[in-house]
Amino acid sequence: MIESMYREHILDLYKNPRNYGNLESFTNATHLYNASCGDDLTIRMIIENDIVKEIKFTGKGCALCMASASLMTSKVKGMKKNEILKINSEESISLLKIPISPARMKCVLLPLEAIHKAIGG
Repeated sequence: MIESMYREHILDLYKNPRNYGNLESFTNATHLYNASCGDDLTIRMIIENDIVKEIKFTGKGCALCMASASLMTSKVKGMKKNEILKINSEESISLLKIPISPARMKCVLLPLEAIHKAIGG
């Protein structure tokens, strides 16, 4: 029952992603592509005084990747760069609150990898 509720939440984040869109001006950005399933993700952010003031993502991908991007961008907004670099894969995966198969790990972790890369990690 609870896992089903989280699966519905993931589908909602896929259909209505949070922080989706383009920043016209930004201080940091990166683009990553997951060839194994076609996830294509661009992260743009505004960092001032080592704090993420704004973050947006664009791209297309599977439900898990888009949901993870929504959750990760929401999580890091307002955080310091050094705090963001401490976020590990387990913490990123735990945001989804469902079991993730090894085959889908790259999908879920692509947003974290992109955020780390964008801030120079």
